[in-house]
Order: sequence, then structure tokens, then C-alpha cells
Amino acid sequence: MSAADWSAIRLTAALAATTTVLLLLLGTPLAWWLARTRSRLKPLCAAVVAMPLVLPPTVIGFYLLVLTGPQGMVGQLTQALGLGRLPFTFAGLVVASVLYSMPFVVQPLQQAFEAVPRRTLEAAATLRAGPWDRFFSVAVPLARPGFVTAGVLGFAHTVGEFGVVLMMGGNIPGQTRVVSVAIYDHVEALAYPDAHRLAGALVVFALVVLVTLYAVNRRVGATAGELR
Repeated sequence: MSAADWSAIRLTAALAATTTVLLLLLGTPLAWWLARTRSRLKPLCAAVVAMPLVLPPTVIGFYLLVLTGPQGMVGQLTQALGLGRLPFTFAGLVVASVLYSMPFVVQPLQQAFEAVPRRTLEAAATLRAGPWDRFFSVAVPLARPGFVTAGVLGFAHTVGEFGVVLMMGGNIPGQTRVVSVAIYDHVEALAYPDAHRLAGALVVFALVVLVTLYAVNRRVGATAGELR
């Protein structure tokens, strides 16, 4: 592989890692709220979270580009705060990836939290465990399979992004040129051997991720079942 391809791989890994960490931090409280709330806003919030599953990536990227551009509401705010513009930067890729990969993290966490028995939480409450204590000492350990699934899917989905990162980040070598965009460049230039190497690496990566996910979830699920 060329130096440009290795640069794209490193950038993609950094983007996926950053996005996954942010999604776990932001998605955990949101998933807990969706799993436990009886609010009338729950269907709307769940639908908004799931929208990237049905919307074309280019649509999400286009509206992000408009919102974060120099004339957009978010763009004017970031410039007023001295943060500059998000489009065609690594930070912009992170924002786009967080929004686009949100359902792949929130939904597994929500399902895991919904599987936590209410009686277990109520029993902890009778032992004078506060809300935070019940969450971190009871809910989180029982929801470990969901955290594993969310983390792996969030990382893997970010690695495979194309449309949304191309719209938001463009194709700047060393700054916004990720693996999926690099493959597109190779195909466009009829450099099929180079495209084969990167595409084949992603195929192997996807297979390893899925096999690892199923194996780890099986073990973690068995452990969580013993805790229940």
C-alpha cells in the first residue's frame, strides 16, 4: 500500500475510535432514558435516533454541511466562539460520524437496559441504593452485552462510512480522506489493484468484527445471565 493509503487507514482508525468513545458517552444516558421513560416524547426521540437507518447518507451530509457552513446556524455559532468551521475538517467528520452512527450504539444499549429486570432495580432501591448507585452497580453490569455490541458496531459502522463523510469532509489527503473515500479514488482512477487491497482489508475487518462480536457476546451474555 502507498503512504497515502496508510494515512487514510490511520485517519479512519482515529475517526472510528473518537466517534465510538463519544457515542458511548452520549448514547448511554439517552439509551437509559429511552429504556425507562414513559414520556409521550419517547416515540419521537426514538424515531430521530433511528433516522440514519433510513435516510441516505448524502442527505444527512448535505444538511450538516448547510447547518455548519458559514451561513448556517451552527456554523455562525462555532465561528462566533472562535472554533472555526466544521466542514472539511477532522472535527466535522467526527460530528457527522456521531450523528450517522448514533442508532448503532443507542439501540443495542436501549435493548440491553430494557432487559434489566425492574425487580432487581427495585430490590436495590429497598437496600437504600440511590439512582446513580443502581445504575452503575446494577444496570451497567447486567447490560454489558449491550455495551460490547454498541461499541463494536459503532466502531465498525464508522469505518465503513462513505456518503456522509464525503459530503462533510471532502477528500483532503491526511485530513479528511478516509479509507472508503480512498477506495472510491482508486476505482475512479482505474487503479483496481490498489482498490482491491483496501476493499479486501475492509472485508476481512468486517468478518473479524462480526465473529468477535458473536463470540464475546456469547461469553458476556452467559456471565450476565449468571448475575441475574
